[in-house]
Amino acid sequence: MTEAAVWLDRIRSLPLPARVRILNVCGGHERSIAHAGLRDVLPPEITLIPGPGCPVCVCPEGDILAAIRLSQDSGNILVAFGDMLRVPANVRKGELRSLAEARRAGADVRAIATPLEAAKIARNNPAKNVIFFAAGFETTAAPVAAMLAEGIPDNLFLLLSLRRTWPAVAMLLDSEEAGFEGLIAPGHVASVMGAEEWRFVVSRHNMPLAVAGFTPASLLAALHGVLVQILNNLPKLENAYPAFVRPEGNLRAQSCMAEQFAGFDADWRGIGTIPNSGFRLRPHLAAHDVAKEFAEIIAGTAGRGEKMPPGCDCARVVMGRISPTECRLYGKACTPRTPIGPCMVSDEGACRIWWAAGQRHAA
Repeated sequence: MTEAAVWLDRIRSLPLPARVRILNVCGGHERSIAHAGLRDVLPPEITLIPGPGCPVCVCPEGDILAAIRLSQDSGNILVAFGDMLRVPANVRKGELRSLAEARRAGADVRAIATPLEAAKIARNNPAKNVIFFAAGFETTAAPVAAMLAEGIPDNLFLLLSLRRTWPAVAMLLDSEEAGFEGLIAPGHVASVMGAEEWRFVVSRHNMPLAVAGFTPASLLAALHGVLVQILNNLPKLENAYPAFVRPEGNLRAQSCMAEQFAGFDADWRGIGTIPNSGFRLRPHLAAHDVAKEFAEIIAGTAGRGEKMPPGCDCARVVMGRISPTECRLYGKACTPRTPIGPCMVSDEGACRIWWAAGQRHAA
């Protein structure tokens, strides 16, 4: 019997209540859950709710529009992680609505996999401005900070859409009704920031919590831990990913991030402004800040942080208020071939994940 099967049997043997709802914060967790078919084999009393762990999904529309407009200058090369190229903006018919469309129209837009590729492209193209559109959570912020610490070419500029994970969860828990009884925290974020960063869930909100890795066994172990805490009414911080997650996290990475970035109250698309949830460049990096060097373009896209296309329920999906198939557009106007909202674009978007797992029709 596999380790995952052992944990599944333990979960099935628990005296569960009629309904128990668990939020899995991470898009990577959601992908593992869907691809392994865990929802199909878990007891029906358990509802796993996809959470706000998709940085592409919450990237402000103003940043996407700024990236598109910056890419249209022939003196610029725009680089971004692959998922960002297809994320649509809400624009008038005939206008460019994504970086992929801008590239088809002749812009020099390139997909990259790591921050170091951005620096390399800048060094290889000294006559051009290279603009790195960086969207991601702490696991992206850490390597971006490391790149900055090593030193970057004068012609490399950063458009940051980096976000911190826990403030979105804190906002959910501070709302009138969280909508869940337990929480599975992201193992990769905790490997950087430490498991202790999530202790507020227990200490402030008295909610059961476990940090999980990305295998079915680790996810089921974390789920079992959360369920036992719920049944015993003894919430605690549990680590089901001890091979990679320490209580304090990666102190060297945290120090590097603190040297390069400052926190600020950041926009999350469709959700609003979440206090202290964003990373911005510190003053010593002002010469590489798109907001400073291309201020006119940035100003022209300001105030577009919250907009979603008409009928798109991505924000409610991201915040765990509805399931992907409950979106009004899911499987109709919105599919991976014709995405309306960002959740159908990213590999960490719940709508795209559910579609890839075979959920092809709206509820």
